[in-house]
Amino acid sequence: MIELNSRGRTLKSDKPLVMGVLNCTDDSFYEASRTAHYPAICKRIDDLISAGVDIIDIGGKSTKPGSIDIAPSVEVERISAAVNYLVNHQFKIWSSIDTTSAEVAQYAVENGIDIVNDVSGGNMDLHMIPTVASLEVPFICTHMQGTPMTMQENPTYADVTEDLLRFFMEKIETCQRAGIKDIILDPGFGFGKTVEHNYILVRDLGKIIGLGQPVLAGFSRKSMIYKLLQISPDEALNGTTVLNTVALMKGASMLRVHDAREAIETVKIIEQIKKA
Repeated sequence: MIELNSRGRTLKSDKPLVMGVLNCTDDSFYEASRTAHYPAICKRIDDLISAGVDIIDIGGKSTKPGSIDIAPSVEVERISAAVNYLVNHQFKIWSSIDTTSAEVAQYAVENGIDIVNDVSGGNMDLHMIPTVASLEVPFICTHMQGTPMTMQENPTYADVTEDLLRFFMEKIETCQRAGIKDIILDPGFGFGKTVEHNYILVRDLGKIIGLGQPVLAGFSRKSMIYKLLQISPDEALNGTTVLNTVALMKGASMLRVHDAREAIETVKIIEQIKKA
């Protein structure tokens, strides 16, 4: 069971949630996910809703390795059409804003977005955690070593799992002290980790789940798949499904994906196995 509360709205589910990616950019690492123009944005939202996702995650800047930061005003300009279309959509689906900027998070939530998803866990903007607390929305706290520009230069850990456990324990305390009630943990697969680090974290995912907060797994078409298999992101759907399956079997509460139908089918199958 997962329950999220956002400014008077409640999302309850007895099965893991599927979050569909909406990239309002022209430079996302996965070319097929780029929807920088209004007709493509609207079609992507309609398609995700038709597929049956629980949450749509809107992003206005790329966080792929080597990407540079952009001004909050540019980010807001990129996401504004998506926010307006999504919030006014007849189905009133839940949504999140994928940003490291407190200013962008505030704009999005004040215009109807339900969740803040920060790949830096509040480290790139020290106003983020207090802002999320004041907005009274859930916070997806991701672990990332460094920044998107530098994170893959030479990621190093004494023990990647233990380092993440310490990071999350400190962040949970910080978020709770600030007043954030719903905290979702994201190990940040691909964010400042080698391929080996990523698979150690998959193996040890149960330890992060053991911290007592919902855990989001975001593997979708990432380099941990296509580098290992020596394929392209376009060919990485099968590997994504395998990792999503493993994460669900270990107890993950949410999947963040480009390919909604396949992820939803995976959840249904795993849930049936659990009931058997």
